[in-house]
This record gives sequence, structure tokens and C-alpha cells, in this order.
Amino acid sequence: MIQIGVESADGTFRTPLFVVLGHERCGAIKAALATQLHGHRDRERIQALVDEIVKGLPDPDRGVSHEAQLDRAVEANVRSTVRLILETPEARARVAEGRVRLVGAVVEIATGRVRFLSL
Repeated sequence: MIQIGVESADGTFRTPLFVVLGHERCGAIKAALATQLHGHRDRERIQALVDEIVKGLPDPDRGVSHEAQLDRAVEANVRSTVRLILETPEARARVAEGRVRLVGAVVEIATGRVRFLSL
């Protein structure tokens, strides 16, 4: 799906910028943390998505608050998704050619502020 998105958006619409946008207090990320920290399992289809997210999360730091862990995990998921996109031949080629730029960001739900991440 990611591959088709980059290929279609660049080829059909000439999209010069892709933003991988995470958001604070993301339910999918909360579920991934519950799996990572406590072994929690969801229904099979949901757990398949959660397991993919867990792969991109840093090792848990039990010395920080749950809120800080969640913030860290949201950012890690954005960075991981950017890396996955850049692993596709289409994205890699388009970025190398300078036709496409890919960035990651997190939106703060309460304010709507978008914070771009250094990748």
C-alpha cells in the first residue's frame, strides 16, 4: 500500500512532499505499548497491525511516565514509517532524484500544532 501511494501520488499528481503524520494519544500506539510492556493481545486483525507498530518502537524505559513513553512511541512510529517508505525502490528513487521529499511530524491534538521531527 505504501509503495502504491508513493508511486501514484508522484506519478499521477506530481506530489513533491509526503508527510507521515502521527498524533498525540494515538490509540494504536497505546495498544502497541500495552503489547510491548504487558503482553496484552487484541483481536487477531487488530493485533496484526499492533505487532507491526511494536517492531518500530524503542525498548521500553520504565523509568519515565506512561505519558512520556506514549509520546516517545508516537514519534518512533512516525520515524519507523518513514524508514519503511524509504525502503521501497520507488520512494528511494524519487527521493534520490529530488522529485519527492519525505518528512515526519506529530500533531498535538489539543492545539492542532504540528511539530516536525528531525529524521
